[in-house]
Amino acid sequence: MAPALLNQTVCVMDASGRLGSALVHRLLQRGYAVHAAVHNHDELQSFKRLSSDNKKLRVFGSDPLDYHSLMEALKGCCGLFYSFELPSDNPTYDEFVGELEVRAAHNVLEACAQTDTIDKVVFTSSATAVIWRDQHNSVRSDVNERNWSDINFCKKFKLWHGLSKTVAEKTAWALAMDRGVNMVSINAGLLMHPNLSIKDPYLLGAAEMFKDGVFVAVDLGFLVDAHICVFEDSSSYGRYLCFNRVLNCSKDVVKLSSMLLPSSSPLGLEDEGVHEQKISSQKLSKLMVDFNSELQME
Repeated sequence: MAPALLNQTVCVMDASGRLGSALVHRLLQRGYAVHAAVHNHDELQSFKRLSSDNKKLRVFGSDPLDYHSLMEALKGCCGLFYSFELPSDNPTYDEFVGELEVRAAHNVLEACAQTDTIDKVVFTSSATAVIWRDQHNSVRSDVNERNWSDINFCKKFKLWHGLSKTVAEKTAWALAMDRGVNMVSINAGLLMHPNLSIKDPYLLGAAEMFKDGVFVAVDLGFLVDAHICVFEDSSSYGRYLCFNRVLNCSKDVVKLSSMLLPSSSPLGLEDEGVHEQKISSQKLSKLMVDFNSELQME
């Protein structure tokens, strides 16, 4: 960690999700003071109990649609790690959730712009904001951070996760550039975890991702490291595709399917071939070459 970042205060929002919770713990280990902005009431109580044992952790009830609560959580922070978590009463993506995500992104970036202390925002997006396009109307080429999912294509095929992530991220970038907020985005692959379900909204269109060579996934530890790396590295900029697994052969599909549906056939991906990988995370890989994820000892 750069010495200038030691003992700095950062905000994690939403801290109650898998990524947010893991970020809170890793940031505390690295010496940061952390404002954990929590949306879920039950998780809020859990974090408050944790904060009573750690003076570097403060907990805030924070709703991304409530501007005042955002300002309270961001007060005194030099950085924000932001990710959108699905509402507990609407655990699937649809047009309504997409609108909520866009409004939340707008509110959060506006709040950051009004907070004098914020130096950098790490905005968690998704690879689904990168990969979806009409292959017949585009030049065949590898996919990287410069690509954006086609909004009309997502609407046509009801790819709600990709649509929501694309519009929300574009909204955040537009506001960041207009307000002069230093922002980087992490476009993450499918987050792998023990409770992964076939209902995960990222998996809509899995067969097409597989055949196109753009079906990617990421382990939680790697995703956390990527977030901290782009925050701490002063040379980071723009978007970063983030994954450490590529699912492009039948063995990968069978393994994933056995996790999601132990008694069923593999996700409808009967293709026995190996598909050429058509997506690159080279930009992030270069940045993380010298990143040390371990706790820095005095």
